[in-house]
Amino acid sequence: MGPQARAVCSVLFLLQVLAEPPENSDFYLAGDYLLGGLFTLHANVKGTVNLRYLKVPKCKEYEMKVLGYNLMQAMRFAVEEINNHRSLLPGVLLGYEIVDICYVFNNVHPVLYFLAGEDYLLPIEDDYSSYAPRVVAVIGPDNSESTMTVAHFLSLFLLPQITYSAISDDLRDKLSFPAVLRTVLGAHHHMEAMVQLMVHFRWNWIIVLEVLPMPQPNQTVTPYERQRLVVIVQKLKQSTARVVVVFSPDLALHNFFLEVLNQNFTGAVWIASESWAVDPVLHNLTELRHTGTFLGVTTQRMTIPGFNEFRLRRAQARQPAPNRTSKGATCNQECDTCLDTTSSFKTILTLSGDRTSYGVYSAVYTVAHALHSLLGCNQTKCRKEVVYPWQLLQEIKKVNFTLLGHQIFFDQQGDLPVCLEIVQRQWDPSQSPFQTVASYHPMLQKLRDIREVSWHTPNNTVCCLGDCGLADGVLWALADEFDCQPCPSNEWSHRNDTSCFKRRLVFLEWQEAPTIIVITLAALGFLSTLAIVVIFGMHFQTPMVRSAGGPMCFLMLTPLLVAYMMVPVYIGPPTVFSCLCRQAFFTICFTICISCFTVRSFQIVCIFKMASRLPRAYAYWVRYHGPYVFVAFVTALKGVIVAGNMLGMTTEPSTHADLDDPKIMIVSCNPNYRKALLLNTSLDLLLCVAGFSFAYTGRELPTNYNEAKFITFCMTFYFTSSISLCTFMSVYDGVLVTILDLLVTVLNLLGIGLGYFGPKCYMILSYPERNTQAYFNSMIQGFTMGRD
Repeated sequence: MGPQARAVCSVLFLLQVLAEPPENSDFYLAGDYLLGGLFTLHANVKGTVNLRYLKVPKCKEYEMKVLGYNLMQAMRFAVEEINNHRSLLPGVLLGYEIVDICYVFNNVHPVLYFLAGEDYLLPIEDDYSSYAPRVVAVIGPDNSESTMTVAHFLSLFLLPQITYSAISDDLRDKLSFPAVLRTVLGAHHHMEAMVQLMVHFRWNWIIVLEVLPMPQPNQTVTPYERQRLVVIVQKLKQSTARVVVVFSPDLALHNFFLEVLNQNFTGAVWIASESWAVDPVLHNLTELRHTGTFLGVTTQRMTIPGFNEFRLRRAQARQPAPNRTSKGATCNQECDTCLDTTSSFKTILTLSGDRTSYGVYSAVYTVAHALHSLLGCNQTKCRKEVVYPWQLLQEIKKVNFTLLGHQIFFDQQGDLPVCLEIVQRQWDPSQSPFQTVASYHPMLQKLRDIREVSWHTPNNTVCCLGDCGLADGVLWALADEFDCQPCPSNEWSHRNDTSCFKRRLVFLEWQEAPTIIVITLAALGFLSTLAIVVIFGMHFQTPMVRSAGGPMCFLMLTPLLVAYMMVPVYIGPPTVFSCLCRQAFFTICFTICISCFTVRSFQIVCIFKMASRLPRAYAYWVRYHGPYVFVAFVTALKGVIVAGNMLGMTTEPSTHADLDDPKIMIVSCNPNYRKALLLNTSLDLLLCVAGFSFAYTGRELPTNYNEAKFITFCMTFYFTSSISLCTFMSVYDGVLVTILDLLVTVLNLLGIGLGYFGPKCYMILSYPERNTQAYFNSMIQGFTMGRD
């Protein structure tokens, strides 16, 4: 550290050590004005109350935090204003003292000092309700990390702590921080204001910076930290995003923006957090105007009458108060170096308004109003009694008064509902350095009074992310200033919007009316097929069952039962297993049934018309179980077709957008389901045609063996329904396809089961006299005689 830095730090350190309350004060205030700070209000058994204000030093004159000094002056101004008017605390004087917390490194020592008694000892007790520490209230520090460190100690004593700049939402947790209150809104409101600002300007391609290299208090940067800054700025330049949100302590920003200037990074929109939105020192880097547009979220602008003149007032040094014992202590509360530095910022401090200063000012008045209530003050006097911290905390939570036209009260989380503003940095000397461009009210949680922004871009145009001008759901208008980027396949967007939204997944669900109807039909079909199996089993040796196919009937009925049991695989979100069942088992079950119909029709024709013409062929057919060989061959061929179809088109579920409704994403088993259906049903359709032809050929056979009308009905229904389904799928692609596919499947199962086996069951149960060998022989004899 150079000589100049040592001298400046020494002066500031002496101010911190030598600062003493005014003489003859009943209550004392203490404060430090170097960086964001901590007030504490304390009382001893003599009724003395001190308000302490802890802050952090900086060692180079041009690096001294002007806002810190400004806040300390706001504290002094509030104290002197209360003491001079005497209407709020008649007969009571407030004093102050300054303590240094060195930014974040010296939090614990001052807190222990505050909690100790007059003998500088902190006793260990079971009950602190009757314990009177040196302080009874604390105001600050200014950053969330220090505030939470301090609060963990103070909350054990229920010692009120009011912070004016710590916005972390962790402080809203009253189980962890029961004694913390804030004269500033929490981080969630700051973030909401930022988000609404971005939405308003349609920015959603954003860079967020949260961790920047933190230099030493004297702003010294190590080579490693310098290299990190170089890399960060390089990445900013490489990115297509041009909106940069910076959440970082103000101590880290000076060197960061020097590197931004060094690399000539321009054309950005910088969005500042509360910590540096109205920092006057950073504003002195006038070259920053060339890097882009600076916007920030901060508390609303206020005006404290008389404060501008007060903060630049030079005071006479006073002798130490006779009741104080600090060695070398004086009442010199002014620092020529600090005052001269602050004077150079007079214009910017005046024009920017009393924002954070009002938080300090209102915090002091909050404590004063709570004391007014606790001490039972009237127009002329207050009670003189010991003030315990927990008592004051209760009164602070209940305060409700008007200060400079604004209502001061705390919500259940201990926050003061003040408004926020979006400000823009202006480097034009003729304008306010921080011009308000929008306001945010915490009750409405909405940006209001949005004004024009002076963009530091060619032709003063907004950093626009483009307008694709496309229809809903097609593209996302953001990427960068000149390009549009498509939404992900599972998302959609409004026309000309800059946001993508998740599509709603659509599939056949159990509670839908069409599903309930189809499931009911499938259940009835399953029960009726099971009844047919029972009836045919009980009458297996009868002519009626043998004429229907004998053992082959059960070969047809078994796949029908399996198909009915697999109907639920159509319902719910598709999986690999359900897609496999849909594309493989269903179609194979149908093929087995239809091939049995076809071979059954062919066999009847052979018996009555071809056996006499081709006796040897018929003999081979019977000897080698031709019907079963044919069914096995057709089933194997269908298995090859299905396997090839699955290998070529996959069984993995897929999603695709509904062209009629961009909000919907259809979940299906196969993106090329129409082709798969055509391939799977092609062999079945050929078997239908063959079965229909054989049945038509045997239309003149005996009535008991004439299956033409039943087989014709089944085959015609299957053929027409499959063709209709394929036609419908070629013009419509939605979830309705799935329900129609399932409905056609169930109706075909019912057509085969009831259309073919139903009449035979009716004959077996209603006309048992016709289910005899003699009756069938007479029918064959009549057919033969008729032909002769």
